[in-house]
Amino acid sequence: MVQGTVQVTHGGTSRWRRRSGEYPTLTAALAAAVDGDVLSIAPGTYRENLVLRHAVTLRGPEGSVAGSVRIAPLDGIALTVRASAVVQDLYLEGADRAAPALLVEEGSPELTDLRVHTRSASGIEVRGGARPLVRRCTVENPAGVGISVLDGGGGVFEECEVVVAGQAGVSVRGGHPRLERCRIHHAVGAGIAVTGEGSGLEALGCEVYEVKGTGVQVAARAAARLTDCAVHRTSADGVTLDTDAVLTLTGCDIHDIPENAVDLRSRSVLTLSRTTVRRFGRNGLSVWDPGTRVDAESCEIHDSTGDYPAVWVSDGATASLESCRLHDVPDALFVLDRGSRVDVVDSDLSQVRNTAVSVSDGASAQLDDCRIREAGTGAWFRDHGSGGSLANCTVDAVQTGVIVTKGADPVLERCTVTSAAEAGFYVSAGGRGTFTACRVTGSSGFGFHVIDGCRTTLTRCHTERCARGGYEFAEDGPLAEGCTGDEDGTGPAAGAAGGVLAGARPGGTGPRTATAARDSAGHPADRVPASRTGAGPDAGAGAETGTGAGSSAAAQAVPAPAGAGAARGSGEVLGQLDALVGLDSVKREVRALTDMIEVGRRRQQAGLKAASVRRHLVFTGSPGTGKTTVARLYGEILAALGVLERGHLVEVSRVDLVGEHIGSTAIRTQEAFDRARGGVLFIDEAYALAPEDSGRDFGREAIDTLVKLMEDHRDAVVVIVAGYTEEMERFLTVNPGVASRFSRTITFGDYGPQELLRIVEQQAEEHEYRLGEGTGEALLKYFTELPKGPAFGNGRTARQTFEAMVERHAGRVAQLADPGTDELTLLFPEDLPALPAEC
Repeated sequence: MVQGTVQVTHGGTSRWRRRSGEYPTLTAALAAAVDGDVLSIAPGTYRENLVLRHAVTLRGPEGSVAGSVRIAPLDGIALTVRASAVVQDLYLEGADRAAPALLVEEGSPELTDLRVHTRSASGIEVRGGARPLVRRCTVENPAGVGISVLDGGGGVFEECEVVVAGQAGVSVRGGHPRLERCRIHHAVGAGIAVTGEGSGLEALGCEVYEVKGTGVQVAARAAARLTDCAVHRTSADGVTLDTDAVLTLTGCDIHDIPENAVDLRSRSVLTLSRTTVRRFGRNGLSVWDPGTRVDAESCEIHDSTGDYPAVWVSDGATASLESCRLHDVPDALFVLDRGSRVDVVDSDLSQVRNTAVSVSDGASAQLDDCRIREAGTGAWFRDHGSGGSLANCTVDAVQTGVIVTKGADPVLERCTVTSAAEAGFYVSAGGRGTFTACRVTGSSGFGFHVIDGCRTTLTRCHTERCARGGYEFAEDGPLAEGCTGDEDGTGPAAGAAGGVLAGARPGGTGPRTATAARDSAGHPADRVPASRTGAGPDAGAGAETGTGAGSSAAAQAVPAPAGAGAARGSGEVLGQLDALVGLDSVKREVRALTDMIEVGRRRQQAGLKAASVRRHLVFTGSPGTGKTTVARLYGEILAALGVLERGHLVEVSRVDLVGEHIGSTAIRTQEAFDRARGGVLFIDEAYALAPEDSGRDFGREAIDTLVKLMEDHRDAVVVIVAGYTEEMERFLTVNPGVASRFSRTITFGDYGPQELLRIVEQQAEEHEYRLGEGTGEALLKYFTELPKGPAFGNGRTARQTFEAMVERHAGRVAQLADPGTDELTLLFPEDLPALPAEC
């Protein structure tokens, strides 16, 4: 179509100007026009770069076909607006990769029914003090950004659509636009990206979908508010916040996301109300780092499509959920790491395949007036330093109501467990806990099952209709005061001060205080989430790893590190093993075993007999010395050598293998073994399966079942048992077949001061800190003088020391008005924490 003419209708009153006229070019017409004039453009293609300097109206002819007027210069900006003009019914094309097709620099123009089809840096760009009103405009820009709002620009976009964008659909840097009923789709990188201090965005009734990347991205001190918006069908996370970002979601729907529905970290703050998160592949909410916070009210998170917790809170982050619903998920809520905290009020957690609430690694969870039902485990406080409280909560139709293990110490008040398939409350492996006015009704196992000499306090608790008895305590059981049971004669009753303890063991009938059993109490099992393996605080430290964001419970498989393919060669994995701090004797043992297996495989290929190599192992040593990490790498090595099909790691402990009634232990053990087929079954604290005072304990049934499975399926699974050296020596004697199945023991020694220093150096490098002058020497002295008592955590202690230094550094630097790079990165001896009285 050739270029047409432009008719100008003058709106001015000057007698020196004719009221109307026709011009052969748009440039000529604009030169003649003044404020108030109307320029009607005949259909055609105009190869001109237009600049609007006056408040004119620029439009296609009335009744013309959409796209009949094309502004399509060969290069440069098709249309620049520097006045409060009105532009309607135009088709803009651009071809300049360094410039936008439509640039709005000044004024408050009205842009209506424009179609921007371009291959430019951006389709529409708003900057400076411009505040356009953009209605029913469409942008197609496969080469760049759809809409950019920069450097103080703003305006309102109503019913606009970004159809294709080679970069972000909407990008805000220093601007403050408002989007109403807009659609952004088929963008790359992000649907909406708001970045930089002073940047802000408000979106109402918008939809972001089919994005090759993240749906909504807010970062670097930017802020955004989305109301009644939908984000779905992305290839990465649905919504991300990073580095002091602030976002409010009200009445939004985030769904069909393959990764995290919402991920936030680095002191970002998210507020959600009346928002639904559904059909997500990883976490519904993933919350990381100190200062990061989520406040959710009247929200619903459900229908996970993956094997990850619905809500994940770690590394010192906090979350608050009020009147929320979490359901149809593998795990509902995982909170872990010192400083991490979750507060849940008046919320429902239901139809959870594994654990509704998991608290570990020194984290805290507080639940008030909550309802948990139809879950594998209601709540699990896993290890030393982990705690919090449950008050006025109900747990119904679960496998086990509440589990407390490994030194965890929660407080439960006025909580009720009904219809548990096993125990209502189960405390083992040095777990603690205070239970006041708690009730168990209709349990198929015990009401309260406390073993291993746990320091647990029960006050005014009550049980009724528990199939195996109300209370089951070890000889050196908990302090029980004023507790009663109303069983139906299924278990023996014994008197106890202040009430009746139904089903208590002989010699354990009265109130008493448990003595500490020598097990892993106080030593949480380190874990590296699947999404962060090799990049988190434990990376390279040789600290033990286990469950994390990529696993739903202690018994779940730990996937390979993110980005690691299934075909990693044995040399590469051995290189990762060599990179761990210390563990020299362990590395030699693993290499010797690997060499034997490799040579045996080659001899078989050559038609020669190969020596039989026992692949099952015993790992002995203190917590935090890298046993789980080495087990995971060992599995990968065997997979690389073709010995194992997958090489994945399944980590379990006593609570995952031992049931509450006859026959359930064998089933549990078989299920764990089946999950590990083609990989490694790692049994932490295996000695707990055979306590010295076993009595009616079912742990030996687990051992017997395991020995038979190892014999029947000798090539399908590699089994590694781990624990303290002395206890593991006793464990190897409990069954005649155990010692013969585990012919090789690898001992993990404690880290020395120099190795602990190296771990801190790795932590500092990983998190972009540096050790200042004299800090290395101070750390070496610190670790030399550090007491090495039962609570000494080896690699974990080094990590905790680094974290404490970072906290003290932050308190010091925060007082500086304008800190430089050195102040922000250097750690000095004064940042070291005080030596504890004992470990």
